[in-house]
Amino acid sequence: PLSVQEGRSYFYPAMISAIIFDLDNTLLDFMNMKQQAITAAVDGMVEAGLEIESGEAYDKIMALYESGGWENQEIFNDFLKGATGEVDYKLLAAGIVAYRRARDAALTLYPGVQKTLITLAKMGLKLAIVSDAPRREAWLRICYLNLHHFFDLVLTFDDVGERKPSPKGFKMALSELGLSSDEVLMVGDWPERDMEGAHQIGIRTVFAKYGDTFGTVESGADWEVEDIFEIVSIVKSLNGA
Repeated sequence: PLSVQEGRSYFYPAMISAIIFDLDNTLLDFMNMKQQAITAAVDGMVEAGLEIESGEAYDKIMALYESGGWENQEIFNDFLKGATGEVDYKLLAAGIVAYRRARDAALTLYPGVQKTLITLAKMGLKLAIVSDAPRREAWLRICYLNLHHFFDLVLTFDDVGERKPSPKGFKMALSELGLSSDEVLMVGDWPERDMEGAHQIGIRTVFAKYGDTFGTVESGADWEVEDIFEIVSIVKSLNGA
């Protein structure tokens, strides 16, 4: 907004009214969960009779996830076809059960997430998630970690139809929240998707360095944080508190 005094105009930046978060590797430690779940799945299949070296199986499954997407529900089918030429349903079931048990046990928030969300909510900020995860999987993780009460808006790939760095999800979030781009901060772990997508429509960004899995050197973000609670100080500074 502009303020006019004695013929002069002064620009006062808009107050930050909302925070948009990425989900995986920003609020929850997705990669740690995935690694532990895959390890358990391999052990389960080997115990059920799969004849393969565990390290080799782990590497093959990770490669399939990297090429086919981290939410691919047919990974173990594809792995078994490649490893044995067919899908043995005893092996498949053993892997899926072990995977799910380990996944649930390993699904954890980063330190300080609950405290940060509670503090931001008490400050009167709206909280949103824009994630590339499928709707069902995103909501399962959100509810499992008891985060569903915090967020005013959750947009997944199924809601948006385009993956970041497309700005579509961020545009939808602004529209749903009834805010302009300078009233919002975006927090994410993937510079080429989260930072770039938000910057395209003028949203300032915070790089979740604690969740970085790529060894990022230059994030391109407006701020970088080693601890998620640092966001509170950034918002207070911008809002003059």
